[in-house]
Amino acid sequence: MTDPAIYTLLIIALCAGLAMPAGALLGCVERVFPAWLDEELRHGILAMGAGALMSAVALVLVPEGVKALSVTAASASFLTGSLAFMGLDIWLAKHQFSASQLVSMLIDFIPESIALGTAAAIGSGSVLLGLLVAVQNFPEGFNAFRELKEQGHFSERKIISLFTLMAFSGPVMALIGFYWLADYPAIISAIMLFAAGGILYSLLQDIAPQVKMDNHWAPPLGGVLGFLIGLLGYMLESSS
Repeated sequence: MTDPAIYTLLIIALCAGLAMPAGALLGCVERVFPAWLDEELRHGILAMGAGALMSAVALVLVPEGVKALSVTAASASFLTGSLAFMGLDIWLAKHQFSASQLVSMLIDFIPESIALGTAAAIGSGSVLLGLLVAVQNFPEGFNAFRELKEQGHFSERKIISLFTLMAFSGPVMALIGFYWLADYPAIISAIMLFAAGGILYSLLQDIAPQVKMDNHWAPPLGGVLGFLIGLLGYMLESSS
């Protein structure tokens, strides 16, 4: 792979990661709308993040994950991810700290960044995949920011700085995918299914129950929109 192409891969992975602090910056904006509308908008973006995560599971992680594994290995990887996330959820609850949105965002971003690197290694298009990851990361960054802010342990500046540092894990994971994991499809598949299992557990346990509002019916449409964005990205990537 030529140096300019490597630089392109790194830029794509970094831009996809920077969507996380961009979403967090939007999360800093409050009291622009009336209280009822602001709350409904917040729940709508929460649902959009859930829809984006669901699209990552359904359109990227599971389809790619099952390619190189047997039924037994695929099932074990998927279930292990769910159990690991459940264990983390229990540990966070015991320590009275909630970070399900943050962990879901990371467990989604890391394997997809690896997929960017492996896609570049085999000559497949990575620009649209990077765009899809960025679109998913934006509402996830918003939701994770609001979640951490409500805990009261970190200032807004520290959370945004943390998300910005996390964005640089994208290029690192992309390089790992390109140089080390492209020749080991079974490992990549196991990682993706592990992430899919963890994300699905988080969606059912923590994220989806927060979307509903009494006497409001619009927020779930955010989930539909989030999944639709993922679907469009998937179809564009498949046709390229």
